Amino acid sequence: MSATFEDFQKLDIRVGRIVEAEPFPEARKPAFKLRVDFGEGIGVKRSSAQITAHYTPEGLIGRQVLAVVNFPPRQIGKVLSEVLVLGVPDDDGEVVLIGPGHEVPLGGRLY
Repeated sequence: MSATFEDFQKLDIRVGRIVEAEPFPEARKPAFKLRVDFGEGIGVKRSSAQITAHYTPEGLIGRQVLAVVNFPPRQIGKVLSEVLVLGVPDDDGEVVLIGPGHEVPLGGRLY
């Protein structure tokens, strides 16, 4: 199935900074509960992410990440996930987060 450029434009992918990260023991698979700040206009949003193989809660604080901010909220256990933090699999299928290579302003849109 192919996508059009218009399909891509429907996704609102923004840069945010992880400001809180804590274990999510109620999740079916090991995960963290995150709060990500996207700056003025979008604000701080909640998410959950199965990223425990490569990251610790302490190590996530301050990290800039990319996330889809215009999906409808999704209930994941006891967490209402408001954004989808993006990552790619490593050789073992574990998630590696995607973020800008340099510090950039919060809320910047991917294009």
